[in-house]
Amino acid sequence: MVNQTSTIDKTHLVDSLLKLKINIVKIFSPEHGFRGTAGHGESVANSIDSATGLPIISLYGQHRKATAADLKDVDILVFDVQDVGTRFFTYISSLQELMESAAENKKTLVILDRPNPNGDYIDGPVLDTAYRSFVGMQPIPVVHGMTVAEYARMLNGERWLSKGLKCDIKVVPCENYTHQTYYKLPVKPSPNLPNMAAVNLYPSLCFFEGTALSLGRGTDKPFQVYGSPLFPKQDFSFTPKASATNPTPVLKDQVCYGFDLSHAPETVPYKGRKLELKWLISAYHLFPNKDKFFNPFFAKLAGTKTLQQQIEKGLSEAEIRKSWEPGLAKFKVIRAKYLLY
Repeated sequence: MVNQTSTIDKTHLVDSLLKLKINIVKIFSPEHGFRGTAGHGESVANSIDSATGLPIISLYGQHRKATAADLKDVDILVFDVQDVGTRFFTYISSLQELMESAAENKKTLVILDRPNPNGDYIDGPVLDTAYRSFVGMQPIPVVHGMTVAEYARMLNGERWLSKGLKCDIKVVPCENYTHQTYYKLPVKPSPNLPNMAAVNLYPSLCFFEGTALSLGRGTDKPFQVYGSPLFPKQDFSFTPKASATNPTPVLKDQVCYGFDLSHAPETVPYKGRKLELKWLISAYHLFPNKDKFFNPFFAKLAGTKTLQQQIEKGLSEAEIRKSWEPGLAKFKVIRAKYLLY
């Protein structure tokens, strides 16, 4: 399972392995496809890679799990996809389903680990499993502070795979990495995370996907701005436009007044970094139609109904953060068992 991020320097992993005479029989791809160009939530059909002639099996959309038929000619599986360390970024959901397929079909999964650019902190509400979905499958916080290999070890160790299965994993760890290492992603991990400012803001701004606001999809600053035509008119505005990766962006062709956060610091980690709620809370207060602010997707992103209720009741950020503490303390104890760095 690979995509556009699976590179060693400038060379794609597929090309490197073929050069070493490794017999690759097929490529599996996650959300956004093998080339990373498909839009958010867009289903990607199976295809043939024009460069290598290899079949590409899309594991996103209707066909999310590799079947026995998909794996019958496979000896060993490899996972190499760059994650950004948030529960709702779907690559770790694809990892879980690949681990389940591997376990069910008695295949070994080799995980080529990569640094987590948001791996220096842990924050947010822990998912209530009543709100389990593809954007949150396990009781972990929004920002989990783990690499994909550490998370895979947790899935195995906590018996979180379906039917309590255990996957035979082999990890190729990162060298010279700690959770405090600054790591600039060499390739954008998805079409709407074009730079490190977006990657750093993503854990906080993704909540806006569950509201009536635009967070800049269809502009040159996705996940770096937010706004609405219903906000008070001010100096900063933006207009979402249709594009190849955003054919129907929220509030398409409407002038949105709002806020530009694209100056966010890139050289993180820094002391005291946290998931910011202030933008979400202030946006709720600015929005005139309070009962239209949240949509049903918000509870899936938050992993709980509580956060919406807390904001609607007018709780402060400090009060909301305090309610996360017991869950985060419990999670940190579990996480510590599986750390590699």
